[in-house]
Amino acid sequence: MNFGKTIRLFLVDGTSNGLITAELSNWTGIGVKVPRIKVKEYSKRNEFQKPGVYILIGKGENNEDASYIGEAEVIFDRLQHHIAKKEFWNEVIFFSSKDKYLNKASVKYLESRLHELAQLSNRYAVIQNIPTRPELSEAEQAELEEFLSNIKILTSALGHKIFESVEETVQDPLKEEIYTCSNGAGAYAKGKPSTEGFLIYQGAQFIALEQKSLSTSIIEERSKMLNTEQLIPMGDFYELTKNYITSSPSRAASMILARSASGPLEWKTDKGVQLKQMEK
Repeated sequence: MNFGKTIRLFLVDGTSNGLITAELSNWTGIGVKVPRIKVKEYSKRNEFQKPGVYILIGKGENNEDASYIGEAEVIFDRLQHHIAKKEFWNEVIFFSSKDKYLNKASVKYLESRLHELAQLSNRYAVIQNIPTRPELSEAEQAELEEFLSNIKILTSALGHKIFESVEETVQDPLKEEIYTCSNGAGAYAKGKPSTEGFLIYQGAQFIALEQKSLSTSIIEERSKMLNTEQLIPMGDFYELTKNYITSSPSRAASMILARSASGPLEWKTDKGVQLKQMEK
């Protein structure tokens, strides 16, 4: 069972462009989000002088969302190193403890688990090798898994769902049906409404030949997906290589059918019931 949580966000200098702290009620941890160009400005703060885990966030070589996950005994020392050595990132989110709960072994465990979650969610490119996971007792792991779940919540609240799988966005019991979009030309896809829009499942077949009615923005999005190999050519179709979220059912249907399309009409259950009817 999930329980409600209270998140406290504090904008240190009164704007969203500076340092933001994030805390949960009854939790000893604290999250910090700060732009790269302001790391040194805030470096004397207590949070920067503690052990913790961090996520560098920016864009990869193909302009895709990219991240680097690391751990440090002193957060600022490690960030200073990355400012000098890594160009891709423009902001960092890091987590430490308000007490002395975290140590070298615990932050290395959190680093390893966060890397694993980021790889599983497949939302951001992860620019690093697989970190080593230390040997910890069962009790220690259980405590850190709780700490980890709070990191996941706060990272999402701070604007980056790097650790949240797309499947987690469709866990609404009223949306259990899987919908199909297809046509006589052979296009075929399965999908579900999502809290972020509409989810198209991996393996979908997109029609390659684009009709004049297809909007410029969708043409550009499909082109980007081809460049990043989220779509790969398969004869007269493009195959979707991983789950993909679009802003609406209609945009999803148009991307698949390569023409203007109404998602509420095109997406249907296995029994032929349109999404439009299911949403009433």
